[in-house]
Amino acid sequence: MRGLLQPPNQRLTSNFYVVKCPKSDLHQVFQQMTGAEQQALLQQLKSDYRQILIEYFTISDKRLNEKIDKFIKAVFYANIPVPQIIEIHMELIDEFSKQLKLEGRNDDALLDYRLTLIDILAHLCELYRCSIQK
Repeated sequence: MRGLLQPPNQRLTSNFYVVKCPKSDLHQVFQQMTGAEQQALLQQLKSDYRQILIEYFTISDKRLNEKIDKFIKAVFYANIPVPQIIEIHMELIDEFSKQLKLEGRNDDALLDYRLTLIDILAHLCELYRCSIQK
C-alpha cells in the first residue's frame, strides 16, 4: 500500500487515485439553489466538462488532472446528483455526434469517451469515500 501513496490530486500510471479531501466553507447544496443559480452552475459545469472531453485524449496527465479535480470539487461541494453528471455527458456526446455527422464524419470514436465518464465518476466516488471516512 505504501507504493500507492502519492502527492494528492495526481493520476497514477496504474490508474489508482489519491484525492485530497479539503474542507470548504463554500459548501452549496444544488437542491437549495434557485432555478437561475442551478442553471448557471450547470452551464458552467457543462462548459468545464466539454473542455475535459475535448482534451481527454490529447493533453498531459497533470493538466487534465487539474481540470478533472476542479470539476469534481465543484460537483461534490454543490452536491450535484450523479444522474445530472451523466445527463451532461450524454448531452455533450449528442452535440459532438451531430457536429460530426454535419461534417460527414463517422461518430464511432465518441464511444471511447465513455472512459471519460467512468474516470469522472471514479474520481467522484473516491471523493465521497474519502469524505465519509473523515
